Amino acid sequence: MVVAGGHLVPGRGHGHLGTGQVLVRQPHRPEHGPRGRPLRSLGDLPAPGPTRTFHRNLPGGVSGWAGTIPSAGGDVEREPLPPPARRSWWLEEALADDPGEPCPPLAGRVRADVLVVGGGYTGLWSAWFLTELEPSLRVVICEQDIVGGGPSGRNGGFVNSWWNGLAAYARRLGDAQALALCRAGAESVAEIGTWCEANGVDAWYTRAGDLGVSVSPAQDGRWRDTLEAAERLGVGDLFEELPPERVRELCDSPLFRGGVLLRDSATVQPARLARGLRRALLGRGVRIFEGTPVRRFRAGPPAEAETPLGSVVAERAIIAVNAWGIHWRRLRPHLAVRGSYIVLTAPAPERLRGIGWTSGVSIWDLRASLHYLRTTPDGRIAFGAGGLQPDLARRIGPRFAYDPRSVAIVARDFRRMFPSFAAVPLACAWGGPIDISGDHLPFFGSNPAGNVHHGVGYTGNGVAPSHLGGKILARLALGIEDRYTELPLVRREPMRFPPEPLRSPGMLVVNRAIRRKDDEELERGRANPVVSFVARLPRRLGYELGP
Repeated sequence: MVVAGGHLVPGRGHGHLGTGQVLVRQPHRPEHGPRGRPLRSLGDLPAPGPTRTFHRNLPGGVSGWAGTIPSAGGDVEREPLPPPARRSWWLEEALADDPGEPCPPLAGRVRADVLVVGGGYTGLWSAWFLTELEPSLRVVICEQDIVGGGPSGRNGGFVNSWWNGLAAYARRLGDAQALALCRAGAESVAEIGTWCEANGVDAWYTRAGDLGVSVSPAQDGRWRDTLEAAERLGVGDLFEELPPERVRELCDSPLFRGGVLLRDSATVQPARLARGLRRALLGRGVRIFEGTPVRRFRAGPPAEAETPLGSVVAERAIIAVNAWGIHWRRLRPHLAVRGSYIVLTAPAPERLRGIGWTSGVSIWDLRASLHYLRTTPDGRIAFGAGGLQPDLARRIGPRFAYDPRSVAIVARDFRRMFPSFAAVPLACAWGGPIDISGDHLPFFGSNPAGNVHHGVGYTGNGVAPSHLGGKILARLALGIEDRYTELPLVRREPMRFPPEPLRSPGMLVVNRAIRRKDDEELERGRANPVVSFVARLPRRLGYELGP
């Protein structure tokens, strides 16, 4: 799912800064320019515009959150919505286990060799690899909330490469580049587990595989294109096609049909991983300033960031702000933001045993508006849905943290998938923003001066790719050229989304059509032709998004 910078903080965060000569986006001002134009320079940032943050204290920050879950069958009494987690259950659990030493806000003027803006996975891994490559570097991280407060502490904890998209990437990038990309991502899947063990981080790393399942006839066999590409490219042993009865041995949902098992994947407790990185970096002498939004940024060189109580001057800078990139003027045309929401059950290990879901395998369905689900060591199910849009999504506000309508949809879908859990309460729910790129891959690059570098656009798959992104950004910052900087993610021309005022309402209409198409295929076997036409518009326009 997601990564990097920012969360539920009052006041202004560093998410709104832009990345051009005039970098702060003016409210509602259209962005023009052809798709595929390379990013321009990372120039000076004037003072930021309107506040774009979550509210810290939920539910008080989300008015009207009470509601009910619509019945999956229509013949039972509706249940109340699960209450919002204050941050996310992951982060609450991680902080209870180890609150960590304080990292007060930046005060005064600080000099550094490298400044990292954003304390999520991308920024943290960048700092880790910078200090691996040059241990003497002075590295400073500015995080507007606390480490793990943003998407890095809110995602589903799926640790995947890009193998499930191998066929599409081979068509677009060529066989050699597609294999290089997927293999680099697979290295990160393994290395995260090795890193946790070596650094004493109990992030619940579990390498049990990843199961993609069909939940409607329209989805049956959608994986075969990928399996054929894998066989042709010599990596077919990574996958196993499973008939319905084998799928339901692994997890017995009445909705599950056939599926495909990818062995090369894992899960983590995402906030424990983020907090473990924080602890390890502090041990290396990296200076982390939490509660420190960047209000103004000048690319220089040297780069300079102004914060509410001080400033940082650094020869080099890394911008690792994830979905908050939509508020950086030069990144905004290449990013869209969607919400992803998770409901978490109360512990019910006996129910998990009853449906056979005891191996730790993570699961996702083949809907375009996908569901992703995994278990926890104490017998809970974390059930999420991606691609939800709580509003026009022109800003990142409190409804990305908890949106009653979206949570109701996710809770209903959970009840439909697991009727045997009808008596198990939903303990809490939370959400977070996802940074979407037009071709479903992140992009990394530098300004013309070569001293400011960026990485965004993970499109819901960020836990392992952000580890790879940290390798890339550290190398860009240090001027190192190797196989990581030669990957097709680096120095590429990201696709452009339509400008406002078309972008936000158009995406909202298409997004709801995609979900409706999936629902109609599940409930009726086929979707309304008009709904299908609208849902497929992104593909017709050349984007790697939707059905």
